[in-house]
Amino acid sequence: MKKVLATIGLIVFATVLLVLNILNSGGFFRTVDPGFSGSISRTLSVFGAEDLSVSREDSFLIISSDDRAARFHDRKRKGHLLKLNLRNPEAKPEILTDQLTIPFYPHGITMWKMDSAIYKIWAINHPLDEHTIEVFTLFGDSLVHQETIADPNLVRPNDLVAVDENSFYFTNDHQFAAGWKRIAEDYLGLALSDVRLYDGEKFTKVADDIAYANGINYDQYRNLLFVASPRDFLVKVFQPDQSSGELTFIEDIDAGTGVDNIEFDESGKLWIGCHPNLFAFTRYAAGKSDNSPSEIITIDYQSKGDYLVESILVDEGEIISASTIAIPFDGKVYIGSVMDDELVVWERN
Repeated sequence: MKKVLATIGLIVFATVLLVLNILNSGGFFRTVDPGFSGSISRTLSVFGAEDLSVSREDSFLIISSDDRAARFHDRKRKGHLLKLNLRNPEAKPEILTDQLTIPFYPHGITMWKMDSAIYKIWAINHPLDEHTIEVFTLFGDSLVHQETIADPNLVRPNDLVAVDENSFYFTNDHQFAAGWKRIAEDYLGLALSDVRLYDGEKFTKVADDIAYANGINYDQYRNLLFVASPRDFLVKVFQPDQSSGELTFIEDIDAGTGVDNIEFDESGKLWIGCHPNLFAFTRYAAGKSDNSPSEIITIDYQSKGDYLVESILVDEGEIISASTIAIPFDGKVYIGSVMDDELVVWERN
């Protein structure tokens, strides 16, 4: 009898430890202390501006918009790519995909300048239960759909980054679409997701064993690839082989928050939209709460082991819920989110 009670006690103890670890690793116990310097100078009407891509040279933003919250309200869900002129402080986002005839619910986007006037844009698309990558060319304010990339390697694509006019890396944030294995990935933090390379012809898995691989970006000047793992509160650093595209792991950066999309400023510092409490985010994304905390961090990365992580904006969800991306440009920071109906413009002191 004592052995049975001892065994039951050990099982209960192990279960409690497991639950506490899940809660702690998801930010459940973290106190969100709101604060930032400066002010919110504008809010622009855009549904679900989950990802952004900037042309610093030509001063515009491309916005990936998907009205994910429509399913909780009485309106038809729509997805678009929009363009925002950053030279004009009064400009409003202009829809580029009004004439697109395919089902379009964009997620991560990336952009590559082809010549002095033409950009190539890739957008992850989630039509119904499928996953594709839609390829466009942008000339001025004219966006033309070129092709659809569909392949079994697109398991659950989240974000992507172009490395030349034909190639890109992308993240699969899960390996399982549904069922208990999907739940285990989310709540047990199983590191099963990956990074893959598309070279214009074939797909290659180049990194795996990542817990919810999310945002991804490439620093071409230092030849470094950064991948967000929000479930582990990490930013993973890799060095690509410039011939094969294979990745060499360098280190994990403990970000202390649920990192999402990654951008760079002019100096190469990383700017990341984050979810400090993943459990609050899950409830918000499921329509069970009205808001979710947001955080913006920067990472000044010099070399292996030499970096500085700073939290520069924290909000309980009053200004912006579930921030996903932050792009600094000319003294302002453009902040997108999962389901809010506004793109927030933050003017720093």
